[in-house]
Amino acid sequence: MAGRSRSRDRIEPSFSGRERREDDEDDFALDDEDRIDGRRGARRTAPPPKSSSRNRAPERKRRDRREPPEREGGGLFALLRRMIYWCIVLGIWAGIGLAGVVFYYGSRMPSASSWSIPERPPNVKITSVDGSVIANRGATGGEALPLEQMSPYIPQAIVAIEDRRFYSHFGVDPMGLARAFVNNLTGQPIQGGSTLTQQLAKNLFLSPDRTLERKVQEVLLSFWLEQKYSKDQILAMYLNRVYFGSNAYGVEAAARRYFNKSARDVNLGEAALLAGLVKAPTRLSPARDPEAANARAQVVLQAMRDQGYITDDEVKTAMTQTPAKAKSYWSGAGQYVADMVMDELPGLIGGDVKEDVIVDTTIDKGLEKKADQALNDILSKEGVKLAASQAALVSIDGTGAIRALVGGKDYAESQFNRAVKAKRQPGSSFKPFVYAAALEKGLTPASVFNDAPIRIGNWTPENYEKKYNGEVTLATALAKSLNTVAAQLVMYDGPDQVIKLAHRLGIESELQPNASIALGTSEVSLEELTASYAAFMNGGYKATPHVIRRVTTAEGKVLYENTYDNPPRVLSETIAANMNAMMMGTIEFGTGRSARIPGWQAAGKTGTTQNSRDALFVGFTSNLTTGVWFGNDDGTPMKKVTGGGLPAKAWQEFMIAAHKGLSPAPLFGNGQFVTDPNTIGNQPMAQNGEPQPMQEQPSTIGGIISGVFGGGSAEQYPPAPVQQQQTAGGPMPPGDIGPDDGYDGDVPPGDVGQGQPVHQGQPKRTTLLDLIMGQ
Repeated sequence: MAGRSRSRDRIEPSFSGRERREDDEDDFALDDEDRIDGRRGARRTAPPPKSSSRNRAPERKRRDRREPPEREGGGLFALLRRMIYWCIVLGIWAGIGLAGVVFYYGSRMPSASSWSIPERPPNVKITSVDGSVIANRGATGGEALPLEQMSPYIPQAIVAIEDRRFYSHFGVDPMGLARAFVNNLTGQPIQGGSTLTQQLAKNLFLSPDRTLERKVQEVLLSFWLEQKYSKDQILAMYLNRVYFGSNAYGVEAAARRYFNKSARDVNLGEAALLAGLVKAPTRLSPARDPEAANARAQVVLQAMRDQGYITDDEVKTAMTQTPAKAKSYWSGAGQYVADMVMDELPGLIGGDVKEDVIVDTTIDKGLEKKADQALNDILSKEGVKLAASQAALVSIDGTGAIRALVGGKDYAESQFNRAVKAKRQPGSSFKPFVYAAALEKGLTPASVFNDAPIRIGNWTPENYEKKYNGEVTLATALAKSLNTVAAQLVMYDGPDQVIKLAHRLGIESELQPNASIALGTSEVSLEELTASYAAFMNGGYKATPHVIRRVTTAEGKVLYENTYDNPPRVLSETIAANMNAMMMGTIEFGTGRSARIPGWQAAGKTGTTQNSRDALFVGFTSNLTTGVWFGNDDGTPMKKVTGGGLPAKAWQEFMIAAHKGLSPAPLFGNGQFVTDPNTIGNQPMAQNGEPQPMQEQPSTIGGIISGVFGGGSAEQYPPAPVQQQQTAGGPMPPGDIGPDDGYDGDVPPGDVGQGQPVHQGQPKRTTLLDLIMGQ
């Protein structure tokens, strides 16, 4: 019975705290705290003593106060775990994003199978007769050199200052990137993290834009370059294409631009300077700031020492070198030749230059330097005093090959070629063509004209001294540069005949057919004038001026070779010999005495234009024909400078230097006059046929009267009396000497001398009065 009573009083357990009755202290209930961790088979602990809710609350608070230390320690590790976790997650996502960016920008590039190194812009290597380089022309300014041909200091300096781990990285240098990043963050000098391979990739394929796309493509191309080429090949490509400032691309162009030497011959200090330019080629250029360039070079030297390329002693030696002082532009007389070559080259090879070519010229570098020095010596000594600021020189051999050419005082200051492109009045240096035409008409050096005041239309030519000598031979008139005789001769010849002869000998400029042509009023270039004189020197053959002998590719294929080995004859031997003898008088006792060369026969002619605006001397020996001009670019008159002054002095200085060590040889004709009329015209002539020999005048009374009263070949402007004198071979007597030639009168109108009857090369007519007087 007792058991049934207990059964009825039994209370079912409940796990819900909400169903407990607070007023029943015997209730049985389980809290969350009373549960045993959910493990099956775990041993149950005895329930805590029953207590009221008021007693349980302080106990919970005590437990709460004991828990925080455990939660605090676990929270720190959890934070670290969370940070590591999220870093990994972010890294994964960043890698995925980076891969996506690389894939995106890489997909915009052409297929790697089509990648190739772009062709380097073609270079034109211009060499002298001995094979040495005069200049390089083209977009780069220099030829490409193999690494083994460069000075060893150049690659060492570049690697030391630009990419010290070049030979160990795979195209991208992580350590270099990290170093650059840290330096830039900490305020150190800003550094780039690009390797030489990356710089080459950028220079070859990409624009200089600072964009993410360009950087990604640069890295991809760097990997490709490293996989395809060796380190030395990459370095050689870099050195032959990198910009060094002053329009010089590649080490060869830079070495010639700044040091006037090949990159093969660069020393340690120069190599350090070149390597330092890569950082800022424009700002550090020696042509702009030599001190800054030298300071940067010393930084490069320290880097080379730190990496073991050089010793302390070598550093000290290189640091004591003075800063390189480069001119602001290419310098040297050879640059005028290089410009001339580039002007002519496309026409000779049939178009633009598409590949590297070598142009062999006729220039002798030794003569080129002597010519440049001779002009500058005279300008520096007397140029300022006499108001002469510019000069030019051309020297040509008997074939027309230009051996030396100087287009101005200083190429760095002015690139205009005054020897080729400037056309100026030649003054009396044009007179040899007038005299040669007269000889072709039948006169001889012994023919006599009257040096007296004359009038041709409205023109009254005067001598430079405004003095007159009476009757003189043609040889004396040419030596003394008498304007009145030259004016008479041009009327005797006819202006058209003089022009034809001048063109035949090599004058290509347009000449005005008037009487004043006798005094050189039509403009010509110094080059064509000098080349025309060479026909006298070589015995009567045309000497076509040329500076290019041959053009070949780098592989040796001939693209052009000149054919001036069979020139046409343009003067008879007799006339050439007589003209040489007459022009020898100019130097021996005439207006060109300042041009004498001890031990050598020389001939030439002075020329001075109105108010001394231009002064010239053109002369020759048996080896060279040389023309010299002095003046001012703006046409400002010089102070009484004549062709026998500064030009003759410069001509003499150059020619003495050019003939040093050579055995003297006589001029063609040996300086002797040829007086046998039967020898005139025996040689075939180019273009105009044979000159007519002198013809005897009829001596009958009818013929004489016909001549007296204007029948036959009457002349509108009667010449001065002409007498034919025969002398033994040899130079003419000197006679009175004038200081110089020149034209100082008014320029005649263009129609003077046109359409006049041409004289037929005769001695003086015997008139009726002569017979009556017994003459």
